[in-house]
Amino acid sequence: MKILRQLGVLFIICFTAQIIHSVLPLDFPAGIIGLIMLLLLLISGLLRTEHIAEPANFLLANLSFFFIPATVRVINYLAVLKNTAIQIMLICVITTIVTFAVTALSVTFTMKLLRRKDHAGTV
Repeated sequence: MKILRQLGVLFIICFTAQIIHSVLPLDFPAGIIGLIMLLLLLISGLLRTEHIAEPANFLLANLSFFFIPATVRVINYLAVLKNTAIQIMLICVITTIVTFAVTALSVTFTMKLLRRKDHAGTV
């Protein structure tokens, strides 16, 4: 019964996100809206991790299973992808390098801010 209640909480969040998605004039994915709602509920304390722990752990443990339909879909378009394979690989390499660089710069910037805060607090 506990797991059903926890699943119910997750389904209510997903359903509410779908409603918000249909009302918004923007084309913002309902899944992202649901994740933001879940984050806000967890941060605010209205929802605790104990309220969703078992289904969340199950979904995380079986996450690779949910990528099977997407993989099959990509295989259906293999002929189209074959024509643009070099461009796709180049985009993947460039975006990976850019992501690494932005992450490194963000961490460096955050560390400088934290050091500056520590020095300002000790003076």
